[in-house]
Amino acid sequence: MSTRLLLLEDDALFGESLCDYLEECGCEVLHVRDGERALEATYAQRFDCYLLDINVPLLDGLSLLESLRSGRDATPAIFLTSHSDKSVLCDAFERGCDDYLKKPFDLDELWLRIQALLRRSRGDLHRCVGALCVDMERKIATLEGRELRLSAKELSLLALLMREAGLVVSKEMIVEALWTPSEGVSDGAIRVYINRLKQELEGFAIENIRGVGYRLVP
Repeated sequence: MSTRLLLLEDDALFGESLCDYLEECGCEVLHVRDGERALEATYAQRFDCYLLDINVPLLDGLSLLESLRSGRDATPAIFLTSHSDKSVLCDAFERGCDDYLKKPFDLDELWLRIQALLRRSRGDLHRCVGALCVDMERKIATLEGRELRLSAKELSLLALLMREAGLVVSKEMIVEALWTPSEGVSDGAIRVYINRLKQELEGFAIENIRGVGYRLVP
């Protein structure tokens, strides 16, 4: 599966050059030139990494990332910026960026940094809580070595509950993880998936926190 990147860059020629290089590296790149279009793109699809300029029209890169982080979007983000002011760079990290490169930069270095970030973030694809393990790369879950028979949405829901094990997972978090914004979702649909997981998870409890969400308890 190719790496999907969102590139926010208002310089059309520079953006096209980046796209050409990253596509040669095997990536799928969506290039947008203003922050509002970038924000809309994050609602429509998921990306593996964000590459963000700071000074762009309509919604600057710093405000964009702050909005994404406040919405629990943990996608790795790299700022590609001409700023050298330390206060701006400190602001970028405070708002949730993972790395930055100062323009002009070497394209090979950019690709190396993207790969390093993806290796760290994809550690979340493999997770265990006691004898319960999920491998989102292979799309399987096991309990004491026994593979569980789960649908794609059930697997995604289990991964979310395991990531927040012991904490309450709100219904809003579940909807965001399992459905696109255009799909209609009912509380009944969520309950169906929760009940299926309860049937599979011997030795684990999924508590219903009335009116709020659910919690996985080993």
